[in-house]
Amino acid sequence: MVETRASPSPSGEGLGWGTRLAARAHQMRREPPEPEKRLWRGRTNSQLGGFEFRRQAVLGMRIVDFFCPTLGLIVEVDGHTHDHEADSQRDAIMAAHGFTTVRVTHTDVMTNVEGVREHILDVARTLPLRAVWRLPHPNPSPKGEGLK
Repeated sequence: MVETRASPSPSGEGLGWGTRLAARAHQMRREPPEPEKRLWRGRTNSQLGGFEFRRQAVLGMRIVDFFCPTLGLIVEVDGHTHDHEADSQRDAIMAAHGFTTVRVTHTDVMTNVEGVREHILDVARTLPLRAVWRLPHPNPSPKGEGLK
């Protein structure tokens, strides 16, 4: 059974979740699968419309492959072992919180990375900019600078 206690903070830090998720996300950033490496390389030179993305971002109790905070856009790169039903439920939960999820497969990225980038950019261009970002940045500035 899944515990449904609410965390004191959106990142789950009050119950120790945030620390564990942040450590796992850090490990995932150090050892990404090849499709994620290829897609990440394309974020430079404005290939994704100048939108900034984070890799392995912690959102609440989840780690997402790529995240654009400006748009609330999540990009997931799925391998052949993904559970489509669970993914659909997860996407619905994230949508209820105002996030849009784009899912692509490892095969899509490996065989047509430019097409995948174009698809992500097409979706990004349809989304409004978020006026206020509700979750704290996972790497706050030292000594609270810039939190005013």
